[in-house]
Amino acid sequence: MSQEEKTMDKLIQGLKNMKEKAYQGGGEDRIKAQHSKGKLTARERLALLFDEGTFNEIMTFATTKATEFGLDKMKMYGDGVVTGWGKVDGRTVFAYSQDFTELGGTLGEMHANKIAKVYELALKVGAPVVGINDSGGARIQEGAVALEGYGQVFKMNVMASGVIPQITIMAGPAAGGAVYSPALTDFIIMIKGDAYYMFVTGPEITKVVLGEEVSFQDLGGAVIHATKSGVVHFLAENEQDAINIAKRLLSYLPSNNMEEPPFMDTGDPADRDVKDVEQIVPTDSAKPFDMKEIIYRIVDNGEFLEVHKHWAQNIVVGFARIAGNVVGIVANNSQYLGAAIDIDAADKAARFIRFCDAFNIPLISLVDTPGYIPGTDQEYKGIIRHGAKMLYAFAEATVPKITVIIRKSYGGAHIAMSIKSLGADLVYAWPTAEIAVTGPEGAVRILYKKEIQASSNPDEFIKQKIAEYRKLFANPYWAAEKGLIDDVIEPKDTRRVIVSALEMLRNKREYRYPKKHGNIPL
Repeated sequence: MSQEEKTMDKLIQGLKNMKEKAYQGGGEDRIKAQHSKGKLTARERLALLFDEGTFNEIMTFATTKATEFGLDKMKMYGDGVVTGWGKVDGRTVFAYSQDFTELGGTLGEMHANKIAKVYELALKVGAPVVGINDSGGARIQEGAVALEGYGQVFKMNVMASGVIPQITIMAGPAAGGAVYSPALTDFIIMIKGDAYYMFVTGPEITKVVLGEEVSFQDLGGAVIHATKSGVVHFLAENEQDAINIAKRLLSYLPSNNMEEPPFMDTGDPADRDVKDVEQIVPTDSAKPFDMKEIIYRIVDNGEFLEVHKHWAQNIVVGFARIAGNVVGIVANNSQYLGAAIDIDAADKAARFIRFCDAFNIPLISLVDTPGYIPGTDQEYKGIIRHGAKMLYAFAEATVPKITVIIRKSYGGAHIAMSIKSLGADLVYAWPTAEIAVTGPEGAVRILYKKEIQASSNPDEFIKQKIAEYRKLFANPYWAAEKGLIDDVIEPKDTRRVIVSALEMLRNKREYRYPKKHGNIPL
C-alpha cells in the first residue's frame, strides 16, 4: 500500500470515527436514560419514519458557536437535532428529530439553522416536513440568540404554510416558546404518557401567579390537548403509533400545493350501492345517530382518517378516498350537542376546510344540524366571530365542493355547511332532508305569536301549526323547486352521485379577485 493510500485510509477511518461519535448523540449513558423513560432516540425515530436505507442526513457535524457557561466544553455533533430527508412509502419527505440526549434537545442558533435548512430544501423541491419534537426549550446558555433561533423557525413554519404539508410529532416535553412551532404546523400528533406534555406556562409558575395547583398532565398532557384545547389533532399510544399515524396522514396528502393528492386504486367499486345506509338515519329528526356510520359506508373500504377525533365531536372532519380519490369530509354528528355548531366546532371545521383548499383536496359536506348553539356562554365567547370563520373558509375555498343534506339543515348553520350561494358546486339531498330558517316549534312561535296568545287552546294551535310547517319544510322538495338543491337522491346512490360529481369537477377553475390576502375573522 502506497503512502497516499495509507493517508487516504487514515482520513476515511477518521471520518468513520467522527460519524460514529455523531451517531452516538449524548453518549451511551444518556441514551440509556432516554430508553428508561420509554422513549426512543432521535435517530431511532427517524429509522421508523423513513423507508429502510433512504435517510440522508445534513449538517451532521454542526455544533454550537457559543462559549458561555461552559458550552465550549460541551460541544456535540448535531447540536441536539438530526436533520435530513428520505423516502416515506417511496415519496420524498424532509424531517428533523430533536435529540434529548444532547443538551436536552435545547434549541440554540445552530440547532435552529439546521431546522431552517430542512425547510429551505423542502420548499425548493416541494416536499412535506415532519418535525419530531423532544426538547427542553430555548437554550438558556445562548440567551437572546436562542430566542432569535425560535423566531427563525417560526418564520419558516409560516412561509411553508399552505405550500407544503407540515406535521409535528410531540415525542417529549415542550414549554414556553417551544410550543409555538408545533402550533404553526398543520397537524400535531401527541403521545400519551407522563413524559409528554406541552404548555406555555408550567405548573410551578401557575401556582405562584394564580395559586392554582395543577399537574403537568392536567395542564398540558396529550389527552387534555386532544379533548379540551383542540391543540392536538391525533392521540398516539406510543412512539411507534405516532409514526404510523404520521405515515398514514402523509398517504392522503400531496407533496405540495401544486400537486394533486395521491390517487390509490383501493379496489372498492365506484358504482356500488351504499347498502342499508338509510336504516342509520331515524325518520324522527329529534333522534340522534352516528354520522360516522354513514361516512364509513360511503368511502372506500370504510377507511376514514378522522382529524380532531376527541375535540368538538358535534362536527366530524377527516380524510378518506372515494373511487381512489382523496377527499376531505366535513359532517355534523347529532350524537353530540344534537349536531348544533358551537365555537369549537366552527374553529375545527374552518381550519380543516382551509387546509383542504390549500392542498387541492375536494370537500364533501354531510349535513344534519339544527343551527348554532344559543345562549350567553356562546355569545359572550364570540360565536358570531367564530361561526364566521366557517362561512369564510367555505366561501374562500376553490376546490370542488359537494354537499349532501342528510336530515336537518336549519338557519345559519345550513349556510355554514356549504350551500350554493356560498359557493358549493353541487348540493344534493336525501328524502329525509329538512331545510328551513329555523326548527318547526321556534318558527311557529315567531310566525304565530299573536294567534297563540289569542287562542283558547294554544297548545293544540301550536301542534297544528307545527304539523303544517313540517309538511312544508320537513322535506327537500320546496328547496328543490326553488333550484337550491340540484337533485333529491336515494341514500343508496350517494356514493355514485359523489363519484360522478368529483369526476365532472376534476378540472374546476375559479377566479378570485387579486389581493394580498383576505382578513378571516380570527
